[in-house]
Amino acid sequence: MAASSKQNPAPEAGSPKQQAKEPHPAHTTGTLLPTTLLKLTTSTLKALASLTRIHVPLDHPIWHFLENHLYALPNPPAPRTRPPNKPMQVICVGLPRSGTESLQQALITLGYDHTYHGWDIVYDDEIHSPTWVQLARKKWYSPGDTKITAEEFDTVLGHSQAVTDAAASCFAAEMIAAYPDAKVVLNMRRDVEGWHKSVMNTLVKANQSWAFWIASWLDRECFWAWHVYERFLWTGLFRSLDGDLTTAVERNGRGLYTEHHAMIRGLVPKERLLEWYIDDGWEPLCKFLGKPVPPPDVPFPHANAANGGWKTREEQCNKRWVDQAFLNLIMGGLGLILLFCGMRYMGVW
Repeated sequence: MAASSKQNPAPEAGSPKQQAKEPHPAHTTGTLLPTTLLKLTTSTLKALASLTRIHVPLDHPIWHFLENHLYALPNPPAPRTRPPNKPMQVICVGLPRSGTESLQQALITLGYDHTYHGWDIVYDDEIHSPTWVQLARKKWYSPGDTKITAEEFDTVLGHSQAVTDAAASCFAAEMIAAYPDAKVVLNMRRDVEGWHKSVMNTLVKANQSWAFWIASWLDRECFWAWHVYERFLWTGLFRSLDGDLTTAVERNGRGLYTEHHAMIRGLVPKERLLEWYIDDGWEPLCKFLGKPVPPPDVPFPHANAANGGWKTREEQCNKRWVDQAFLNLIMGGLGLILLFCGMRYMGVW
């Protein structure tokens, strides 16, 4: 006789066992709600982030309308001029994230006042970003002569005896030709991978900021800060043909690092060029520039350690532009509400 097997009967509906398998609706709602909100928030942030990569060719008429009308400065600063006794003396053409701010502080210590840095493009007391956009258009978008003269550079650099970071690296070949008597410093980092990672964590991260992007449409000064860097200088430097800086740096960054240095070596005679790493410190820099080495109690500047570096600058951006932009949005919204209420009160609407 075949062995018989016993099966446990299925629990009846409403039995304690069946009830244990059915979570209470309130518990289900409490679990799903945070998950749903998280998914919604994540998808919203991704959508906002994708907006920063919408690309309209920079020679499209819409950009000229925005630059010359909607976001035009009401009181643009007068072009700078260079005093005859204050020539451009030092051009530091190393790529961004190569000790550029430390080098700026070192040159100021050595007496090159003012030394222009990429932060000056957006933090200058006078807003000269539109002029840098014009220079970038001439370099990358001009159908004719792309040569930029010393007089043109002097409209923004006329007060400076030295220049480093974005302005010098993006316009390296043009500045070397425009200022033939200036000495050239090729500031570099020994670790290419470290440099590339630093660029991804700073320049690219800023480019992916949806808050900064939205703020650029709500505040005129913020528009120019975003416009000059995120649409022109960084995308031009890293050959971002489609405006996607993230992909451009990932794809082109390491090769650009090598090619940029090779270009500088090909353009500048050896006696006019110093190849310098930040850990080289004062001595080779001072010897090249003909300056005395500062005393031992004056250490070589390290901007990241001294003032928080990029993170501090990001916080300054938020306080200066992003906070103001969203305040403009709130005030504009309140203004519309008051206008609507007034029209309703007067029976106009």
